Amino acid sequence: MRVPPVVLTIAGYDPSSGAGVTADVKTAAALGCYAVTCITALTVQSSQGVFHVRSLEGKLVAQILKALAEDLQISAVRVGMLGSGEVAAAVAKFLEEARLPNVVLDPVIRSSSGAALLDEHGLHVLRQMISLCDVITPNIAEAAILTGSEPMADNLDWEAALPELRRLAAGLHDLQAKNIVITGGHLRPANDYLSSKGPAGTHEEVIPGTRIESRSTHGTGCGFATSVACHLAKGMELSQATRAAKEFVARAIRSAYPMGKGSGPINHFG
Repeated sequence: MRVPPVVLTIAGYDPSSGAGVTADVKTAAALGCYAVTCITALTVQSSQGVFHVRSLEGKLVAQILKALAEDLQISAVRVGMLGSGEVAAAVAKFLEEARLPNVVLDPVIRSSSGAALLDEHGLHVLRQMISLCDVITPNIAEAAILTGSEPMADNLDWEAALPELRRLAAGLHDLQAKNIVITGGHLRPANDYLSSKGPAGTHEEVIPGTRIESRSTHGTGCGFATSVACHLAKGMELSQATRAAKEFVARAIRSAYPMGKGSGPINHFG
């Protein structure tokens, strides 16, 4: 029997299962991978927003990660919500020591409803953590926060946004990011921007997308980053994995069913 690739997700717990570890388990299962999880924070959350966050102890997070790494051959990692500087420091120490392959950092800083999901100390550690990861997948707002830039206006035409995306990517490369995918779900069209820096210089690539009007968009960032991790775990190159992940999220939005009174979840098995 073929053993599926093991993907570790380090993220918060969303009781509505639209985002966080429970959504990541669904993404991994849909893509033929086996998810193992480390919860970083508990949230009071529904489709209508995030109402309360309680981070776990950094020591407990470190123990969970150590136990998993000692027991399993992990093929990829998705790092999502960290919640606090204490947890972020524990995760950064683990990544530095474990040196696992295909680490995808999804820098969760605020929820789509505006709730803060990381404190200032955590943001400082997150910037330092970038160099330990193989690829980071911020949206435009997260890229601006990480680089200390002014936020970009929503709904910009792609041509108008591209110079700013290049500037944000350059700032992230200055933070030692190896590969960056800035997701452009709020652009017209909704393309993503891939930038990779190596010995031969910087390579950029546009990942084409189409804006999908839908109320079922909760957890799209988690779904995208975890999908990238799963495809990397299965042996895809980054460009191919990014395109496959974008298609996965688009399909999940199109096939979503109404759930809750607010921004509902995507359909991971669509």
